[in-house]
Amino acid sequence: MSHSPLCYNHLLGQEKVKQLLGKALTSDRLPHGFLFKGPDGVGKCLYARGLAAAINCKDTTTIGACGNCSSCRKLYSGNHPDYTVIRPDKGAIKIDQVRQLVKLISYPPYESPVRVVVLEDVHAMRREAANSLLKTLEEPPVGNLFILTADSSREVLATLTSRCQVVPFVTLGVDITTTLLMTHGLEETDARILARLSEGSPGVALTLHRDEMVVMWREVVGFLSDPAIHVNRDVGQLLCLAEKIAKLKETLPTFLGLLRLWIRDLLFEETEILTLSGIGIGVKNWSSKELYNKLQAIDRAEQELGRNCNKNLVCEVLLFTLQ
Repeated sequence: MSHSPLCYNHLLGQEKVKQLLGKALTSDRLPHGFLFKGPDGVGKCLYARGLAAAINCKDTTTIGACGNCSSCRKLYSGNHPDYTVIRPDKGAIKIDQVRQLVKLISYPPYESPVRVVVLEDVHAMRREAANSLLKTLEEPPVGNLFILTADSSREVLATLTSRCQVVPFVTLGVDITTTLLMTHGLEETDARILARLSEGSPGVALTLHRDEMVVMWREVVGFLSDPAIHVNRDVGQLLCLAEKIAKLKETLPTFLGLLRLWIRDLLFEETEILTLSGIGIGVKNWSSKELYNKLQAIDRAEQELGRNCNKNLVCEVLLFTLQ
């Protein structure tokens, strides 16, 4: 993200991460590898790049990264020869990717003291790929540092975890996420809604914004909340909405998560998102028992989608239960 500062210690949030990385940088020697573990979209990859910038910055008078030297500029533009990022290929890091990596690091860094290798989403690494990486991770050739990233809700192989210094990441909170989203050009109200819906994860919030998920959420929640809507009279409108939701396909589970947040907010009488979205007036007065039933209906819909049931039918039944 070109909007984000380069050096890790200039990024917003994750104060404990900054302290841990600062300690590691000022100690006599860095560990062979870090495991950045935390929720999706909270800056793990930005901090990986920021740490690489600090390690290889050519300005020795600066603590961290200067942002102006040739190394910093190359990192910022995404073409640094000693910064390699390996991402899952079709959902998993495969053994061929690891073999190519092992071959790469057998050569010295091209121009920097340390080559930094980032392996993203190692929770999606296949066992044979992980096993082929273990020896390299334990004793990498001199001048190589590994940064692994993983989602905290997913299991990471213990053999990988034990060979790295684990750095825990947390969600950033609504206020910091709102500020970050506004630096991406979002209006404050939209930024605040996205910050709440993403539960303090800027990366998730930007994905929701890109996929226009909030537009759909407003339409569906506005319809379901409207006391003037009656299921028998407005069934055509409900079926049309169900069809639109079903067309979300890959992002449908995320959308169901947004509906769950809406019901949960109603349970806890938290009205900020609804008020900001213009849905705060005339909302149906559901009881706690009705709201719990609606949460269960969302759970059932998720389970049925996991079993590859007919998406249209699942969405129709869900909307009938939610309205």
